[in-house]
Amino acid sequence: MTPSYVQGLSATPRLGVTIGAALEAAARAHPARDALIACAEGVRLDYAAFDAQVDACAAGLIALGLERGDRVGIFSPNNVAWAVLQFASAKAGLILVTVNPAYRVSELEFALNAVQCKALVLARRFKSSDYVAMLESIPPARLAHLRWRIVIGDGPAPAGMMRFDDVAAGATDAARTTLARLRLDLQFDDPINIQFTSGTTGAPKGATLSHNNVLNNGFFVGEGIGLRAGDRICIPVPLYHCFGMVMGNLAAVTHGAAMIYPGEGFDPRATLAAVSDERCTHLYGVPTMFIAELEHPAFGEFDLSSLRGGIMAGTSCPIEVMRRVMERMHMPEITICYGMTETSPVSFQSAVDDTAERRVATVGRIHPHLEVKIIDPEGRIVPVGERGEICTRGYSVMLGYWDQAEKTREVIDQAGWMHTGDLGVIDAEGYCTIVGRSKDIVIRGGENIYPREVEEFLFRHPKVAGASVFAVPDARFGEVPCAWIQPAAGESVTAEEIVAFCEGQIAHYKIPRHIRIVEGFPMTVTGKIQKFIMRDIMVAELGIAG
Repeated sequence: MTPSYVQGLSATPRLGVTIGAALEAAARAHPARDALIACAEGVRLDYAAFDAQVDACAAGLIALGLERGDRVGIFSPNNVAWAVLQFASAKAGLILVTVNPAYRVSELEFALNAVQCKALVLARRFKSSDYVAMLESIPPARLAHLRWRIVIGDGPAPAGMMRFDDVAAGATDAARTTLARLRLDLQFDDPINIQFTSGTTGAPKGATLSHNNVLNNGFFVGEGIGLRAGDRICIPVPLYHCFGMVMGNLAAVTHGAAMIYPGEGFDPRATLAAVSDERCTHLYGVPTMFIAELEHPAFGEFDLSSLRGGIMAGTSCPIEVMRRVMERMHMPEITICYGMTETSPVSFQSAVDDTAERRVATVGRIHPHLEVKIIDPEGRIVPVGERGEICTRGYSVMLGYWDQAEKTREVIDQAGWMHTGDLGVIDAEGYCTIVGRSKDIVIRGGENIYPREVEEFLFRHPKVAGASVFAVPDARFGEVPCAWIQPAAGESVTAEEIVAFCEGQIAHYKIPRHIRIVEGFPMTVTGKIQKFIMRDIMVAELGIAG
């Protein structure tokens, strides 16, 4: 038997430095080269200027009284302040807590309290989200640890808040001295980032990641796409997620490439314009983003000839879309990535010269310096070609879930293997194919939705006795959440009431797209809900391809 076990042998060593040290090295090597361009804000910073802004912000955070290991939240779409804070918090020894900008009030309150944030940097608003109003709606007594509320953008700060620009302005000589000492004291195994993720157990958990985790993963992702000094990455994906902040920002900095933000959120025209105007060499996105770009009425107006590659991740991609991206968008070297937040995130990546068929049928081969095995339910490695649970081990595995040792032990075993909950098959050449998700996650256009979390929220409705959430296929997003709702005895409830109950309380993408009011759920003899039967029923009723 050939076991389903692969390891990423590589002659390229890992980076044994902190994020701050990596940025400073890039600034020394490429001081005049573009580091960050925010198209919507009209900001252009070379590496020397970007590093100087980061240092000023880091010293300002220290001057506020924030100390090594304190948690600082960021609740904002993509912008310059986000990038500056990412690197400044790293230099100051703080732990950046990335809050999904689609969160609503209850989710924001939970996140801030779960890790006891001392400061929150937030945008004023984005689209329909008034971030300041959301924060102000939470009584201060319910955010006992939050000392600093820092708002991004021009104009005076609301009462009880300060402006982000004033943080750097408040840096003192003493704070700069502390910052200089931290350059020597900080270690690459120190925690640097907390990202919220959750599974079938309900409430989100804070995956705690180190400099070593994310910096190396960003570096090797950049190696995987053939990134070189002077390249230019268009990053329309969100920074709060590893896709933006690790695979985007850290891949760029570790290679002396430019981070280019088309706008605060994804807009296909703005993305195409950024690629054309800034002569981007690489473009990131989930399949729905690439489809929106290809189908935009003005697609032909933009010169995309500078592109050669990038990353498509988040969910599976139809081969026709992959071929159109490779040919019409001039991206023959585009790669596919697979991973999870708890592994910083990438474990598998296709190669720039893999066939289009390989890039859509598999997620490529193992990343450098990592190990993966495929196991059966009893924990035994299965033979090559057989399906089982994917387990990952190596530098990329998170430090653990913040303040949740028991939950950490549930997913990381004594030998250091991260049990992903994803089901896969490894072939004789080492290519991995994802065949299912034992954790029952719904992936809507690259956004992970955890059914248990949505179900527990729906249970709060006074007319709801039972709720079951699962994925159904969707032509645009790949899949969307569907909910079956069982009313409480003597009650009646409508789908419209359920949607209204969710709006403004949970992120829009978590709100079930399809809702069915039922008397009960299909069950096994042991009382477990059979979601696959419910899914098949919905696929038939909706007339969609399953």
